Amino acid sequence: MQPQYDNDYQFYIDNLILLNYNKNKKSKIMSERKNYSTKHNNELLKYLEEHKNEHLTVSQIYNDLTAKGISIGYATVYRQLEKLVKNSSVVKYTIDNTSSACFEYVGEDNHSKQSTYHLKCEHCGKIIHLSCNEIEEFENHISSHHNFKVDPAKTVFYGLCENCAK
Repeated sequence: MQPQYDNDYQFYIDNLILLNYNKNKKSKIMSERKNYSTKHNNELLKYLEEHKNEHLTVSQIYNDLTAKGISIGYATVYRQLEKLVKNSSVVKYTIDNTSSACFEYVGEDNHSKQSTYHLKCEHCGKIIHLSCNEIEEFENHISSHHNFKVDPAKTVFYGLCENCAK
């Protein structure tokens, strides 16, 4: 049963209140949806925690999960990784125009201040995160002797990995 209105103004106010209520309700539902946990989210997080500090492509993650019998879409893996990049649990590296982006799970404690240089094998394409104390000397030398600040996140050394060098 619809209410009877004596004038257009009351009808307008009631509808405006109803529209605001529906808008707020929809906004709350969408906000809750952004943070909900699904089986896919949980499986991906579990996998990333098992491979913490490794550089993985979407294809590698997708292939590993599906090989384990986990039904997940390629696009879902990508979307979930991008969400984790936004909340700083994952770091995304784009090495060059010919390689797929790599993702590194760094967890809730976030990424350390350590430099993030990379090594890329020219034969197999493997990407290796360079964790080495000597690299700071290199950075300091470039800075002090050449007045140049290197961006470690965009610096890649090319060569052959241990397996391909054999």
